[in-house]
Amino acid sequence: MGQQLTMTPQLQQAIRLLQLSTLDLQQEIQEALESNPMLERQEDGEDFDNSDPMADNAENKPVAEAQDNSFQETTASAENLEEGEWNERIPNELPVDTAWEDIYQTSASSLPSNDDDEWDFTTRTSAGESLQSHLLWQLNLAPMSDTDRLIAVTLIDSINGQGYLEDTLEEICQGFDPELDIELDEVEAVLHRIQQFEPAGVGARNLGECLLLQLRQLPKNTPWMAEAQRLVSDFIDLLGSRDYSQLMRRMKLKEDELRQVIELVQSLNPRPGSQIESSEPEYVVPDVIVRKDSDRWLVELNQEAIPRLRVNPQYAGFVRRADTSADNTFMRNQLQEARWFIKSLQSRNETLMKVATQIVEHQRGFLDHGDEAMKPLVLHDIAEAVGMHESTISRVTTQKYMHTPRGIYELKYFFSSHVSTAEGGECSSTAIRAIIKKLVAAENQKKPLSDSKIAGLLEAQGIQVARRTVAKYRESLGIAPSSERKRLM
Repeated sequence: MGQQLTMTPQLQQAIRLLQLSTLDLQQEIQEALESNPMLERQEDGEDFDNSDPMADNAENKPVAEAQDNSFQETTASAENLEEGEWNERIPNELPVDTAWEDIYQTSASSLPSNDDDEWDFTTRTSAGESLQSHLLWQLNLAPMSDTDRLIAVTLIDSINGQGYLEDTLEEICQGFDPELDIELDEVEAVLHRIQQFEPAGVGARNLGECLLLQLRQLPKNTPWMAEAQRLVSDFIDLLGSRDYSQLMRRMKLKEDELRQVIELVQSLNPRPGSQIESSEPEYVVPDVIVRKDSDRWLVELNQEAIPRLRVNPQYAGFVRRADTSADNTFMRNQLQEARWFIKSLQSRNETLMKVATQIVEHQRGFLDHGDEAMKPLVLHDIAEAVGMHESTISRVTTQKYMHTPRGIYELKYFFSSHVSTAEGGECSSTAIRAIIKKLVAAENQKKPLSDSKIAGLLEAQGIQVARRTVAKYRESLGIAPSSERKRLM
């Protein structure tokens, strides 16, 4: 004897819909609408009616009368279906932890709609211009010979998204047809023409040349121009290592003078190609909306993100229970798939609502006070609260987003490990990251805080964190080490 879990197609569909993001789910729904004639959208203002034409007396009723019947999943046992089709089913009523009238709101989301006066369709749909197309547009306006234009197009193709020339001039020159007899000095001359294009600094072969090209396009009477050109030409490595004492000695400048020169260099763009937007914007559609009303945090699904579906009552009324023809069998199968698809969507929404409600209940401190009030939370805590498996919670929280007054966050953002405190309590890693970010923002830039010093400050607040853990959290926040954060005041 043994136990075995059979993954029926219906259960597989429910699991697959559960882990889809909102955009992927919309595409899945659209494909289902196109492939299944029994499914249709529930338009706004229409009564939601899912009639069940496959009941025992449905075959003797006209279509109009069948449309008035309520959709009952429990009548499936009385339907003469093939064996095993309804053995695995999603229940009509899923257990919930909160009363609908207390927490769940069924009103539409307050997010901007397409008919809003401030809605700008072009800014949300237009694709950005690539750097290559921007340079080719300028090349078409520049007078030059056919050979030089061929060289220029080749050079532009070798410029990466940051605006730097990836290949050496020797490699580019060797790539031309020998019959063209193109010399290295010709390629370099065309490169200098391209380096005069916008954005300033494009076509450079290294960081020093990129900054130097931008300095040359500034007005000649710019203060500290000569010193800045010498700095990026001869001492760019010392500037990168922040060896200010060596820079002052070699450039024979005082600290205040060197600070002004560095400020001029820091006003330049080390990645000029990034000014030209080349990637299309990525959209995040929130699945859940959280708002505060009368000192209570309310959770609601984003009704505008997922269309409401129903079974087409007219097509469903054509199904006859006793008919075994090919057409009737096809319609019967399509009706069954449509009903399971709707039930899978309902199960997904209810599961998402229960998980989101528990997350909000657990992280009220974050919603009220910010990252520093984030509590430790793991998948097991939510799984135990809603009575589901951790793998189900993991699927629900992946690529699902929550819209809060503090911004839009992925549900996984609210989960974090814990660190013990001196009082015997626990502090989440997210809260520790927020404290580290706050400490670094308030540090003395002449003497930035080291990882050991930050660990000491955290310990003074009762949070016991090792120096290596501080370094890991600092790197995850994109904060440079203390040696690279040093500045001249």
